[in-house]
Amino acid sequence: MKRKTLGITTALVAGAALAATGTLGANAAPRPTAPTQQEALHAAAEQAGTISSALGLSGGERLVPRDVVRDADGTHHLRFDRTLNGLKVIGGDLVVTQKSGQVTGVTKASEASLAGLGTAAPTTNAAGTLVVFALDHAPVLAWETVTHSVKDDQTPSELHTFTDATTGATLLTYDDVHHVEGTGQSTYTGTVGLNTTQSVSTFQLKDPARGNQAVNNLNNGSGTGTLFTDADNKWGNGTYTDKATAGVDAAFGAAKTWDYYKNIHGRSGIKNNGQGALSKVHYGNNYSNAFWSDSCFCMTYGDGAQNRNPLTSIDVAAHEMSHGVTSATAGLVYSGESGGLNEATSDIFGSTTEFYAANTTDAGDYLIGEKINIRGDGKPLRYMDKPSKDGKSLDYWSSTAGNVDVHYSSGIANHFFYLLSEGSGQKTINGVTYDSPTTDGQPVTGIGRDKAEKIWYRALTTKFTSSTKYAAARTGTLAATADLYGASSPEYAAVNRAWAAVNVK
Repeated sequence: MKRKTLGITTALVAGAALAATGTLGANAAPRPTAPTQQEALHAAAEQAGTISSALGLSGGERLVPRDVVRDADGTHHLRFDRTLNGLKVIGGDLVVTQKSGQVTGVTKASEASLAGLGTAAPTTNAAGTLVVFALDHAPVLAWETVTHSVKDDQTPSELHTFTDATTGATLLTYDDVHHVEGTGQSTYTGTVGLNTTQSVSTFQLKDPARGNQAVNNLNNGSGTGTLFTDADNKWGNGTYTDKATAGVDAAFGAAKTWDYYKNIHGRSGIKNNGQGALSKVHYGNNYSNAFWSDSCFCMTYGDGAQNRNPLTSIDVAAHEMSHGVTSATAGLVYSGESGGLNEATSDIFGSTTEFYAANTTDAGDYLIGEKINIRGDGKPLRYMDKPSKDGKSLDYWSSTAGNVDVHYSSGIANHFFYLLSEGSGQKTINGVTYDSPTTDGQPVTGIGRDKAEKIWYRALTTKFTSSTKYAAARTGTLAATADLYGASSPEYAAVNRAWAAVNVK
């Protein structure tokens, strides 16, 4: 990840267009209400050409807005994807920071110039879709193919493969269906209140207060399923014998995830557009997993061993839906170190959502999947205080971290987040005992989860790009901390120390 500060004055950019996104031009009147995300994206699109010129992009390059983050002080963080002569540029995304009519900073996934890179027809054929590949690689034309299949364990697969259009060499492969790894059983969140929708004399498991996010029943099949309905608005019986029970947990998990992002981070839904995501339960047969898919903007839960224990705990729900938040913001590629950061982001926000939910049956902790017993041994799926306790995850960074499965290289960032929140050493939180080590044996003093989660979210949404690795994540979280608390603050020093404690320097 590359960051730089520019002294470019963008008067045309910062005038009428930015007035529409909340930053006032010289002659603009204050708006009575904050703009919607759709309005902010529209304004960013109007500025794209001027920003392209200011950044010195070549004539065939175009910026396509993906996300806008607006700070209280009028600073805007405009996230763009890039195209070249109409071709998508993989690794071409960037974040432009604007304040008071100036571009004050740019974070790019790649600094490589695309000038002189020719494109040729056709742009699609049997090999896939022609793109420009610039992710940790000198820009080349490449074919992107997406292979849809179902794995042996019933998990759907959307495998992206990028192949050099000239040499035929494979440049990158990753699966765009993000899921929990392992097998086992699950439990529930108890009796909870739900927002539902009444349609004549029938109630639907659809939440009108949260973007109409709904829960469908796959009835141990696949596809879209059917919306849960009920005559008396009393759902499930607390056991697997009533299929609506899993629907209750899925609806509750989706609601708490929505509320967490809305009330803690000011984000309205996964895409920040007020749209609720679809949840689907009872997928497959004895399927001990859960997964998020961007293509359907939905998350899916299996029923676990013997179809008796759906994987619908709060942290699993928030983990999977947070993959959608990452996709809508940083777009961390699901491979290598960026893939580990992608998984860690979901673990981090899965944990913080669980704390936020304050459910007495499933209290907040720094254990991932502790309720679902996915391996059948009563142990959590992952541990944030000492990731290696699962037998595979990494406690500390090394030069081989990018070669490890993303579910295990995520341990580095999970460990960082725990240390930043709670500090090193032994302690007990909500009845769970932790004992977090450091790579250098030196202690870390935590700053509290409330500050740590805000730092990670700001870094994800304003600093990280698709190619961010651990060293750049350190840079990004330090920059985010400086934004929130100042570069001379105790919080800044704590972030620096926590990264050093997991060997990221």
